[in-house]
Amino acid sequence: MIEQSYDDLAIEQIAKDRFGIDIEIRQMIAREIPISHTGEASVFLSKKKQLYAYIHGQSNFVLGDIQKIVSRMGLKAELYVPPKGQPHYFDDIARDKFRATYPGRAASSESDLRYYKTLAPYNPALIVVHEVKNGEIKQFDTDASSSWRTVAKFAYRRIKTS
Repeated sequence: MIEQSYDDLAIEQIAKDRFGIDIEIRQMIAREIPISHTGEASVFLSKKKQLYAYIHGQSNFVLGDIQKIVSRMGLKAELYVPPKGQPHYFDDIARDKFRATYPGRAASSESDLRYYKTLAPYNPALIVVHEVKNGEIKQFDTDASSSWRTVAKFAYRRIKTS
């Protein structure tokens, strides 16, 4: 019990230090579930009733990896929180990688940068969750036929208000 409280405090501190967001964990839905051979995720509800997913691992995850993991976990992301003090982090990385690939050309539209955004390093990752698909949160499991199995049942869909 005490160790779980320390884990919650650690996530709250990382969210503040790395992402610049003050989060108070109200309920931990899934704690440190495997999402790959080297990565783990925690899904939790804040005091403001907003669902978050925190993903970390030994691997060098990029945004594309995180997007695929979030989808396979049965979550739909609303926002991939950029690092603290860098609100345009993913756009900046995409522009740099685009320029490195095409030195004489400037990106003319958002669609030119879409692929390059997925190459931005993103470990640890904090995701604001929009909804839990089918009310099931899944974890990586090599023994399961699809490599993913349900770890928790939790119905959630964020309804935007004005």
